Amino acid sequence: MGNPALDLASKTVVVIGGTSGIGLALAKGLAEAGANVIPSSRRMDHVESTVAAIRQLGRRSLAVACDVTDRASLQTLQDAACAEFGAVDILVNCAGTTQRMPVLEVSEDDWNRILDTNLNGTLRACQIFGRKMIERRYGRIINIGSMSSLTGWHGVAAYGASKSAVASLTKTLAVEWATYGVCVNAIVPGVFRTQLNTALLDGTPRGQELLMRTPMQRFGKVEELVGAAVFLASDAASFVTGHLLVVDGGITASGVNQ
Repeated sequence: MGNPALDLASKTVVVIGGTSGIGLALAKGLAEAGANVIPSSRRMDHVESTVAAIRQLGRRSLAVACDVTDRASLQTLQDAACAEFGAVDILVNCAGTTQRMPVLEVSEDDWNRILDTNLNGTLRACQIFGRKMIERRYGRIINIGSMSSLTGWHGVAAYGASKSAVASLTKTLAVEWATYGVCVNAIVPGVFRTQLNTALLDGTPRGQELLMRTPMQRFGKVEELVGAAVFLASDAASFVTGHLLVVDGGITASGVNQ
């Protein structure tokens, strides 16, 4: 028998940005851990295919598209989830975007677009789903940070600023909501190959540098983030809040690797 505190059976999870990359891996992994999972993103065809995959695992799901830049669509998602499942126990915020360019070339439109998705979108979802969690005096929120939440990364100033702000927001929400039974944490992934970054990593000087900096000498597999998410989503993490859980193959621990 496993640890019953890690069992997510009967829990309802919403994964925003849950139909590709890290979000898709977490949606499937949380379903495998016993949860009913509602994966949402902007494209309904992606939502429906992910819902089908979750149902194949024997879990209940729901197909609702949402856009984190549109508060009303997030409210619709919560209303639909509560109508079907009664309440949302766990929220995972995975929606994200990036664009690589030198700081001097970043337009205000590009800057605002990236921050509106990565930071403001996370805030909107936390406000909408968090309010209900506070009323119930129970909830788990897992945000997605980045190595650029902790260190400077060449060419991605807007992304790094947004993810640094997500780390700060995570801690502030944790402090404000701690007495309501709502734990707010973030997973900080190291370098994981996804559709968002494959072209930046494979066979490039940047990819070679990142491998050199990673003590495990490889990129992560998105499935390797699932354990951290299951833990933070579970009752085993009932006294864990405001924490940035780094899953990075050792990059942030590393000074010299040889």
